[in-house]
Amino acid sequence: MQAAYQCLAESGFERLRLRDVAAHVGIDHSSIHHHFPTKQDLVVAVVDHATQQFRSTTPPDGSPVERLRHHLATLAQKIVDQPELHIVLRELDLRARRDPELRKIIASHEEGWRNSLHALLTNAAAAGALAPDVDPATGAELVIATVKGASLSSDRAGDVLELLEQLLIRA
Repeated sequence: MQAAYQCLAESGFERLRLRDVAAHVGIDHSSIHHHFPTKQDLVVAVVDHATQQFRSTTPPDGSPVERLRHHLATLAQKIVDQPELHIVLRELDLRARRDPELRKIIASHEEGWRNSLHALLTNAAAAGALAPDVDPATGAELVIATVKGASLSSDRAGDVLELLEQLLIRA
């Protein structure tokens, strides 16, 4: 799985070949099928691995504003520290536009993030900390879209996500 992740980061989804993944690991290409019967199974493992990297970006305790700030700051740092993670995720996003099965897999993982953001923004609104014209559902979509876009330009990610924070949180 890690080799497939690296191949995706280096060459993109369209050039992902099981033979290359096997060579990267130093095994015969037929051996991969013992662990991952299909290329799709391997891609699902990569999606699981990539999305696991975000499990601890929102602390369980603190005010909704503190939690949102921490989440955005952690994401900005991950964009800088782990550019390959975001390259892989964007590759998967692009492929999912043409691959209905992958689209479902990506959507199911993203739905957890969306729900978590929605709950966090709803709690911030209830505490009077969300900007008055921000709907929690729309705010969640804005965070997702902004993080995905900011991940394409790691040198600006911190500034972009800081501005997003300012737009979402009542001054």
